[in-house]
Amino acid sequence: MSEFWLAALGLVLLVEGLGPLLFPNRWRRYLLKIAAQDSASLQQLGGSLVLAGVLLLYFFLS
Repeated sequence: MSEFWLAALGLVLLVEGLGPLLFPNRWRRYLLKIAAQDSASLQQLGGSLVLAGVLLLYFFLS
């Protein structure tokens, strides 16, 4: 089971690293836009991402 979680973490790191690797200037502008958002918007975005992740894990593990 730990192999699965390590593979999942590796995939997340790979996907997260593609933006700054391939498009550093666009990535920086994107982060500046995110930083300018109010806390409520960021919480909604974070909640949506967590929910999507939980649903994906549920469907892939069941």
